[in-house]
Order: sequence, then C-alpha cells, then structure tokens
Amino acid sequence: MSGISDREKAFENKFAHDQELRFKAEARRNKLIGLWAAGLLGKEDADAYAKEVVAADFEEAGDEDVLRKLRADLTAGGVSITDEELRAKMTEYLVVAVEQIQNT
Repeated sequence: MSGISDREKAFENKFAHDQELRFKAEARRNKLIGLWAAGLLGKEDADAYAKEVVAADFEEAGDEDVLRKLRADLTAGGVSITDEELRAKMTEYLVVAVEQIQNT
C-alpha cells in the first residue's frame, strides 16, 4: 500500500513543481513583453511599465487580461499591431522565459 501512496505523493509534488514553473515562466514572459511594449511606447521607465503588465495578469485566469492591457496601451500610444501579432509575441517571449528559467 505504501508504494501507491509514495507514487501519489510523487505525482502531487511533480504537479506542484510544474505549476510553480508555469507561474514563474508566465510572470517572466509578462515582464519581457512589458519591456518590449515599453520600448514601442517610448516609456522612460520601462521596468515600471513591465511591472504594470505583470500585475495585469492577476485580474483573471489566462492571458486575456495581459492582452487587453497591451492592446489598450499600444492603441493609445499610436502603435498599430494586431491581436494575432501580440499573441505571437507573447508566445515568443514565453519560450525565452522558459529558457531563462531553465538556465538559472
């Protein structure tokens, strides 16, 4: 019986670890895309803007809250970009974020 219990515990630990890595990767992705958007918008304090983008991710589950913030800010800043291009950039930065986390 303890063999099954040990496997269940190992599975739970792996799941928790995977969720933590996912959270870290998405937060880092949001920071990276925030820095990218700050450059497009000509923000003087890119780090502060990137923190706003990271904070926007806590409004609801998923990426839509971050996409909405970026879309609104870029549109207000006169930057023309489609939602598909934004999603592609988010995917690109997620790959970078995962690589950065794996290398630390």
